[in-house]
Amino acid sequence: MIRLDVPRLLARRAELADLLTATVNGGASVGFLAPLGHARARDWWGERAAEVAAGRLAVWAACDGERVLGTVSLAFPGKANSRHRAELVKLMVHPDARGRGLARGLLAAAEAAAAAAGVTLLHLDTETGSPAERLYRSAGWTPVGAIPDYAASPDGVLRPTTIYYKRLPAPASPGDGQ
Repeated sequence: MIRLDVPRLLARRAELADLLTATVNGGASVGFLAPLGHARARDWWGERAAEVAAGRLAVWAACDGERVLGTVSLAFPGKANSRHRAELVKLMVHPDARGRGLARGLLAAAEAAAAAAGVTLLHLDTETGSPAERLYRSAGWTPVGAIPDYAASPDGVLRPTTIYYKRLPAPASPGDGQ
């Protein structure tokens, strides 16, 4: 897993767009309607650069040589009373690369980075009944509940979304354990 800074993100926009279009056009609900074109997906990734530069978004990629096979991001809120939490967003694995443990690896990388940054609470939403729910539950995430008709699936059908959270260990204070 590599963390994408702004230059890496921009250099890999075409690969990231390939991943996003394959994911959406393959039926995964990650915020877009199908069919999603490559140009729109490339532009969307380019728009993320400002968020990465400002520290509001961290993006990781799983790569196989020059091909991006998966991504995950953490979105950090800008409010003073929210700095202890982050939202896990856009966990995607290319349909051709599923079943290799990439999603679990990306999730673990994001959780570890969040903990290292002092984040003690993560949250996410995912389509109710999706394969992603099995991953999150098996990784220790707690479901809060489902919201009916929350988002349209790639084919435009309104679907429920389940909200999850995960507590992370608080960072050790200087002198702890001594």
